[in-house]
Amino acid sequence: MNSNLQKYAVLTILFVFPVVIYLFFASGKNNFATLPKLSEKVSDLSNFTTAAGQQITLEDKITILGFWGKGLEQKQSDALNLNEKIYKRFYEFQDFQFVMLLENGQEAAVENLKAALREGVGTDLVKWNFVYGTPAALQGQFNSLQTQLSLDENNSSPYVFIIDKKRTLRGRNDDEDVGTLYGFDATSVAEINNKMVDDVKVILAEYRLALKKYNSGRKK
Repeated sequence: MNSNLQKYAVLTILFVFPVVIYLFFASGKNNFATLPKLSEKVSDLSNFTTAAGQQITLEDKITILGFWGKGLEQKQSDALNLNEKIYKRFYEFQDFQFVMLLENGQEAAVENLKAALREGVGTDLVKWNFVYGTPAALQGQFNSLQTQLSLDENNSSPYVFIIDKKRTLRGRNDDEDVGTLYGFDATSVAEINNKMVDDVKVILAEYRLALKKYNSGRKK
């Protein structure tokens, strides 16, 4: 009897788990649709390096890209919002990363921000990337997104952007509030909850489905 119960339990888990995963990804407005491509050939990050002098790439990564320029103390609430609602929820997915672009000289401020991110329930910051460059590099990178948005006097923006593995900006072309939604306002918990979480689910599901099809094709 116990053996039969164990067998049924295993079969139930094998059936239910894939359904739960599908519902997790498909549980938003886009309902597993492909996230629209808004602009292609976003520049890679060749003009930026980490504090240790290493380079980070957008190629073959699903990236949440932010422009924080200088005046980082004004970005702590944005960082905490993104950390709680997006990063902690999705960072374990393969090839997913956060990249924040800053002006040279902001390294000490970033260390303070990292300390704030680690407070409370600890956060593994392994996929939080902070890279540094000149004001001109920040502006050039922002221009490559080809949006109708702009950086402020600190070479900063409240918006963060989804960049796919082919360095294409992904977003919404039929948003009910703004029409074309290039990026997500990190100062707004409502926008992160109601739009960004959904769209990150969609793009991750899109790549998982593509990988599943690829692996299925290789087995034939």
